[in-house]
Amino acid sequence: MSLDSPVLWLALLQIIWINVLLSGDNAVVIALACRSLPEKARRMGIVLGAGVAVVLRILFTGIVATLLALPWLKLVGSLALMWIAVDLASPNEGGEEAVEASDNLWKAVGTVAVADVVMSLDNVVAVAAIADGNWWLLAFGLAISIPLIVAGSSLVMALIDRFPLLVWAGAALLGWVAGEMLLGDTAVVEHLGAETTEHLHRIVAAAGAVLVVGVALLMRRLKASRAEHDAAA
Repeated sequence: MSLDSPVLWLALLQIIWINVLLSGDNAVVIALACRSLPEKARRMGIVLGAGVAVVLRILFTGIVATLLALPWLKLVGSLALMWIAVDLASPNEGGEEAVEASDNLWKAVGTVAVADVVMSLDNVVAVAAIADGNWWLLAFGLAISIPLIVAGSSLVMALIDRFPLLVWAGAALLGWVAGEMLLGDTAVVEHLGAETTEHLHRIVAAAGAVLVVGVALLMRRLKASRAEHDAAA
């Protein structure tokens, strides 16, 4: 396709639009993962996290379409995403002096990378279909989403600083996505039937959100109890 081809520009706009819709989830992950970083390291964490997210999209879009046909893959990804959400909602309470800023930074970037791989499973097939094997189109369309993700994560982080309870809303969102992913697994659909999975769609998604928040609260209470016990000892 040449640069003056309407099909090319339509496909590019479709890829950008899909990533605009998906950047919200990535923005939440990046903001939650970077919220405990020192102020000076936050911007670098956001930029690196967004860059890693887009690079992984480009790399994995070419292979995930085949992997998604394998049974149980989305189920495993759903469980992994739930664990990431719980971990983000109940971070380590050590002070900044306990961990070097660089360690915090790369841990945050690693969390974003793992989460993006998991969260991309439901979406990369559509992007690959639009690109139709044109890797330059795919890479260009996904690269344009970098400033969208950066802008989104910066906004979410500012809101989290002002309203800490939004951390729980972000974790619940990731739990919801994990619940949706679970019901999209081919083995689950085959076992339950398409009609049943469609009926249970919102119920399981809501259950995933509740489960993540509940487990994160429990872990926080256990950590607080352990800290009180250590202080008393």
